[in-house]
Amino acid sequence: MARASMKALWARARGAYLLHHWRRALGALLLCTLAVLLLSIDELFALLQQLLVAAEPQIAAHPVGGPLLFVALSALSAMLAFFSSALLVPVAVYHWGRLATMLMLWLGWMLGGACAYALGRFLGRPMVRGLSSARIADFYLRRLPAQIDFPVALLVQLAMPSELPGYLFGTLRVSFRRYLLVLALVEAPFAAGTVLLGDSLIQREGGAMLVLVVIGACISLLAVYRLHRKLRGRNAPRARGDA
Repeated sequence: MARASMKALWARARGAYLLHHWRRALGALLLCTLAVLLLSIDELFALLQQLLVAAEPQIAAHPVGGPLLFVALSALSAMLAFFSSALLVPVAVYHWGRLATMLMLWLGWMLGGACAYALGRFLGRPMVRGLSSARIADFYLRRLPAQIDFPVALLVQLAMPSELPGYLFGTLRVSFRRYLLVLALVEAPFAAGTVLLGDSLIQREGGAMLVLVVIGACISLLAVYRLHRKLRGRNAPRARGDA
């Protein structure tokens, strides 16, 4: 009876969080669709072009501080759910080019992930409970294996919002080298995709924007599905002490 009850609890919790991931993916798709519709309005696209041109003198006046600020804001976006550097990407692409923007974005996300890992490592569960996605974090924190291997770590990084894995892996004391490798492998293509998305916005290529968002959403949802399959046998959440 106890085992059946735990399986039922796991099934309900799993269904709730799968629904959350689907809603997140659909939300991103709807937001992109709205952006494409707005870009179809000539006046709004002209305003975007004016804003990009207007930012040029400020960026040119700070050849070192500008890139450093962009990297710092990218790092912040990798740690906080309510802040995203994606809004700054079109400006960065317009003034620094795709390759430079991708490298700066990737570096910022790496730094932000490393800081999140350190906070999780030294503050543990109290840090995780303070996150805006605390319920999701706690769900996975209780069900991830005690020793996270590379494939599971890769799925976690792909499946979850970018600000969560660092805190989780730090709290679970996953090898920092393993986490850094997973972070680098996952964030590089996502940085490239984000830059291409920003470039598509500048070029007014709505179809390309939608394709990129759909690809990213499908990758994340597939990772969620694979991760939950791996965790299916772990019905009973384990109590973990504060790290």
